[in-house]
Amino acid sequence: MRNKKLVNYAKYGYFFSIPFILTFCVFTLYPVVYTFVIGFTDLKGAGNTDWHFLPTVGKNLFANFKDVLTSGTFQKAFKNTWIIWILNFIPQIGFALLFTAWFTDRRSKVKGQGLFKILFYMPNIITAATLAILFNVMFGYPKGPANDILIGISKIFGVERKAYNFNANEWPVKLIIAFVQFYQWYGHTMVNLIAGVIGISPEVFEAAEIDGANRVQTFFLVTIPCIRQIMLFVLVTSLIGGLNMFDIPQLYIGTNANNAGLTTNMYIRNQAFSGSYLYNRAAAASVILFIIIVVLSSILFYILRDKDEAKIKKLRKQELRAARKGL
Repeated sequence: MRNKKLVNYAKYGYFFSIPFILTFCVFTLYPVVYTFVIGFTDLKGAGNTDWHFLPTVGKNLFANFKDVLTSGTFQKAFKNTWIIWILNFIPQIGFALLFTAWFTDRRSKVKGQGLFKILFYMPNIITAATLAILFNVMFGYPKGPANDILIGISKIFGVERKAYNFNANEWPVKLIIAFVQFYQWYGHTMVNLIAGVIGISPEVFEAAEIDGANRVQTFFLVTIPCIRQIMLFVLVTSLIGGLNMFDIPQLYIGTNANNAGLTTNMYIRNQAFSGSYLYNRAAAASVILFIIIVVLSSILFYILRDKDEAKIKKLRKQELRAARKGL
């Protein structure tokens, strides 16, 4: 029998991955590492390449981080970011779960599901810049559709009402930005949840029906536990996107209304590129935000982990240790 030369095709995978690895190292890994480095330096000024580590100039190594954390502007930006994210994520996940339950209910077939899914997902296709400018015009002062509607309704009831400046008050600004974020992303969240539900075996739902579970019980006691990993994905990605919020608040309100729409990413951008060019502080703020995201994501992964799978892995490790000791 003639020996055939076996060809190992696995090695070609490394060659095909080289373009991605080089691109990642140059455009992602290097900027991230460099950001961490300059967070501990005195780098300031556009085009300045002469910088020093803080201990070499007689300063504390963490001086930039202290300056950022004690800055009233950063504290307000961080607080605004959390408020806006919470205000948009709660209704976002609520509506997404509601529509998911509606579209995936086996007992009532919704007509025109494809059309509804397209309509709900469509806001996610529209660019954030377009939505921000659109809502800025809608809530314009003294002329804008929102004010025109309010004044028109007031006249119907015989009440004279002046135009309201939505963009001059903190809470209206926060609520509008949160609504725009919700409007853009609830369809995306819904699609992810529907994909997770579709992946559940039909036998699970059939067993629930046989046991007498109604629609509400089936959704909360069967569907949601089965899509725990998808829920984790949605929560973590929303958390990361929410804490990195920039385009909508920047284009909608900027730093007006007493910084009502100022977010952490806007603060970083202002520190780095708005006249002062404090690259060291901007880098320190970026590192702080990165650490917060990593810590919170890790906590979410731990809380929403599959406990049964974790127990099985733990038992396997114990069995392997026992087997090794026996040897």
